[in-house]
Amino acid sequence: MPIELQRVSLRVGETDHLRDVSLTLNEGAVNVLLGPTLAGKTSLMRLMAGLDQPTAGRIVINGEDVTGRSVRKRSVAMVYQQFINYPAFSVYDNIAAPLRTKGLNRHDVRRKVTEAAKLLKLDGVLEKTPLQLSGGQQQRTAIARAIVKDADLVLLDEPLANLDYKLREELRVELPKIFGKTGSIFVYATTEPSEALLLGGRTAAMHEGRIAQFDDTTEVYRRPLNRITAQTLSDPPMNFARMTVGGGSAGLHLAADDLAVTGFEAPPAIAALPTGSYTVGFRAHHVTLLPRTRSAVKVTGELAVAELSGSDSFLHVDTDGGERWIALLSGVHEHPPGERITIYLDPARFYVFDAGNNLVVAPSLAISSAGRN
Repeated sequence: MPIELQRVSLRVGETDHLRDVSLTLNEGAVNVLLGPTLAGKTSLMRLMAGLDQPTAGRIVINGEDVTGRSVRKRSVAMVYQQFINYPAFSVYDNIAAPLRTKGLNRHDVRRKVTEAAKLLKLDGVLEKTPLQLSGGQQQRTAIARAIVKDADLVLLDEPLANLDYKLREELRVELPKIFGKTGSIFVYATTEPSEALLLGGRTAAMHEGRIAQFDDTTEVYRRPLNRITAQTLSDPPMNFARMTVGGGSAGLHLAADDLAVTGFEAPPAIAALPTGSYTVGFRAHHVTLLPRTRSAVKVTGELAVAELSGSDSFLHVDTDGGERWIALLSGVHEHPPGERITIYLDPARFYVFDAGNNLVVAPSLAISSAGRN
């Protein structure tokens, strides 16, 4: 049962919240809406739910135009990032609420609540009230209530944003399994690229109310068709530099002339580019402190900030060419601000975008489960 958004736009006053959005969403895999705050994710979900109506375009479900149909006449469930449960009800009664509203008999209500509770590991807390639960259990309760509705469409608007790290990681692993066991279409909104990669499925990269790219999540990560998508699906943000090509490897110049990176050995696809100006993108975990390949590009600069995050280090480097890049390194790397530093880039990892910010060269690399390729 596909859901189609056909050239949907939403304008509020003088502000465009969504512009000419076209998507086809199918059951069987989660559909991720990925983008920064104000990208249009929640606005798009509200249109799918029937809470708002588009200014232009159509919403078609299973071949039927439902554009003007209210949320009460749609088979939809929605979970927000806040824990929205009935505080005076037990977990059992919270999950059972939509089933009782539909008039199911007591036996069917118990069966469906028990199944959902087992799926979401709530079977041991059914008699407790939400205030007696952890944050993760409260959010599981809200998700279970959405699932038991057997809605055609389940919308999850950053449902893990208010949980601590451990609970987020636990639910990120569990949710794809849950999605695969129902016949609903799941749409999941997030600002975090790592969350999109863990959930898998298909990802729509959103920016300023538009869809920059929509495809299998791994394909969007490996081959972002434009610079906006590359920025959206990189955390930390992708590093960028200017590159000019004057014919062959000897004519390659990275960033600015005073960066002193000229004539580097590049993969054939880059060396063969027509003469002109381009933008090179490379991810933070591909910046190293030692050369990893014979063709590694050496860049010097000054360390602006060094951040430690668990077992990783983030080095913010102001290059001599005037660019600020981020290096994501495994382990603890302590460097004082202002220190002169040398970093290395692997040209085989470069994404190259033309003057219109469209992808013209991508690395021929596979993706790992951690999204670190």
